[in-house]
Amino acid sequence: MTTACGVFGQAVDCTTAANEAVKITTEWSNAIGAGADKDAVASASKTAAEKTRELAGKYEGEVNAALTDLADGFASIENGDLAGATDLMSKVNGFQTKITSACS
Repeated sequence: MTTACGVFGQAVDCTTAANEAVKITTEWSNAIGAGADKDAVASASKTAAEKTRELAGKYEGEVNAALTDLADGFASIENGDLAGATDLMSKVNGFQTKITSACS
């Protein structure tokens, strides 16, 4: 039997996953907002993608998929694409909702 957060009986703390994702996206947002140049976006996005992939590796099922989607979003702008960063910023709430929904 499986649940959205992984195998039934496995102690998976979805709240922790959601909180960690919020922390990563906040750090990313602060980092790109501070400099808003191509190098700052590239560095912050690479770091955020790595952290989010590491977090996703701790979970299974829908939580893993939601976190992986967020990591892919960060990875898509590792080249420092400022327009891509703006686009991703507008989608962050959707990713957060997806992660939270996977826990219910």
